[in-house]
Amino acid sequence: MKKLLAMTAVAALTLSANVFAQEGEAVYNKACQVCHSMGVAGAPKSHDVAAWEPRIAKGMDALLNSVKSGLNAMPPGGMCTDCTDEDYKNAIEFMSK
Repeated sequence: MKKLLAMTAVAALTLSANVFAQEGEAVYNKACQVCHSMGVAGAPKSHDVAAWEPRIAKGMDALLNSVKSGLNAMPPGGMCTDCTDEDYKNAIEFMSK
């Protein structure tokens, strides 16, 4: 029984964070749409491919760093208090297409 419990614990710990990641649209709806739906304070509007193009060109790591550190009027973490890096990436991908 102990062996089964240990194996279950190891399996649970090795699951990818992607399994638990929130979908991009869900993150957008709960945290990002406040500013990105109307372009508040220069935020690129969601689904405005031209506005997102130069940002996407910087790479996902740079965009993720901007979200986590804050940029211009966007506070660190944006408006999401429980987002993981994967959640932020999913939201960025959702908004940029």
